[in-house]
Amino acid sequence: MLPRNGRRVILFPLPFQGHINPMLQLANILYSKGFSITIVHTEFNSPNFRKYPHFDFHSFSDGVSEIEATTEDIPAFLAALNAKCVMSNTQEDDSFACLITDSAWHFAHAVANDFKLRTLVLQSCSISAHLAFAAYPIVREKGYLPIQDSQLEAPVIELPPLRVKDIPSFKSKDPEDLHKLLLAIDSQLQASSGMIWNSFQDLEKVQLTTIHKQYYNSISGFVVGPFHKYFPASSSSLRSQDQSSISWLEKQAPKSVIYVSFGSVAAISETEFLEIAWGLANSMVPFLWVIRPGLVRGAEWLEPLPKGGLAHPAVGGFWTHSGWNSTLESICEGVPMICQPFLSDQMVNARYVSHVWRIGLHLEGKLQRKEIERAIRRVMVEATEGHEMRERILQLKEKVDVCLKKGGSSYQSRQRLVDHILSFT
Repeated sequence: MLPRNGRRVILFPLPFQGHINPMLQLANILYSKGFSITIVHTEFNSPNFRKYPHFDFHSFSDGVSEIEATTEDIPAFLAALNAKCVMSNTQEDDSFACLITDSAWHFAHAVANDFKLRTLVLQSCSISAHLAFAAYPIVREKGYLPIQDSQLEAPVIELPPLRVKDIPSFKSKDPEDLHKLLLAIDSQLQASSGMIWNSFQDLEKVQLTTIHKQYYNSISGFVVGPFHKYFPASSSSLRSQDQSSISWLEKQAPKSVIYVSFGSVAAISETEFLEIAWGLANSMVPFLWVIRPGLVRGAEWLEPLPKGGLAHPAVGGFWTHSGWNSTLESICEGVPMICQPFLSDQMVNARYVSHVWRIGLHLEGKLQRKEIERAIRRVMVEATEGHEMRERILQLKEKVDVCLKKGGSSYQSRQRLVDHILSFT
């Protein structure tokens, strides 16, 4: 740990679990390089500051109502957040080096300008997914949108290997809301002093080259991830952790358990819940299923199973919603995936896992117990296919270890990021 260098970085996470985690991990990375840290956050879904006594936390009013907080219309919700948030308690300070904001906070660049601060933007999605977001105007112009049921399986020629059904989308009353949101986000990116990626070059080098060449050729990019590997014991979950499942895992054979977790946002019907349960049971493969409150619509009686455990030696497969943090963690642990994406960038991640990196399977149709059972057995039991996926993901795991060591791509990118921030005056 380096001594404090007299410079302070302000970080501004979006108030969703999948965005809070990487922002706090990045904060820890910068703290370890000598920067003091201030976390500015909304009152809605505020992070657990008790786990970070070495950071300063400042909340501000966001005006989020209970109805708005439970909406599934993400574009409208983000538009409302950007309009309502007022960072009135952030005071100008000569020690502030810059503001690092989540890309979805498109109003933040204007605020930083008011304080004469440079802005860096953290991308919480994969580079591959952001490439799809960046191409949204082109995809729209080419007639892929609005998505037609008859075209779901058609390839998106401009974004191989994506199909029309993989184009990132959200439930929204007004399809124009997402278009407006992405334009506002892109405007902030174009005006920023750099983009930070939670990824590693051996995984997404082609996509990194493409996105800078086609969209951001004048903006510095820093591929510093996987963030969580710098401090593997840290956690910033908004939900309480329970490690009681570890004793059960200890009794299982190595690589024998399928771990099931659909993240912090996804919701399924009771019918889908039963199909998943029967598919798991019929596969005859031991499983650990994380069931959080709210996962099953209208079934508040469910008790949450403990989170964690993907790194346990007994785990041999991961059934995931394909959120980027979960995908990276699975790669880092060398665990093949069964992908069940629900929305947004998850669709892109699942396609890359199954068709580009070939380290997992993609459940693409309606959730049915026979298909679920078949997918589990393909990953966990069948020798050839499961073995090949495991070999490929173990090779990526080794590349993660190399990129973080001295001289590795993420190691060097982290130092470039530190030097970049220190250059701001």
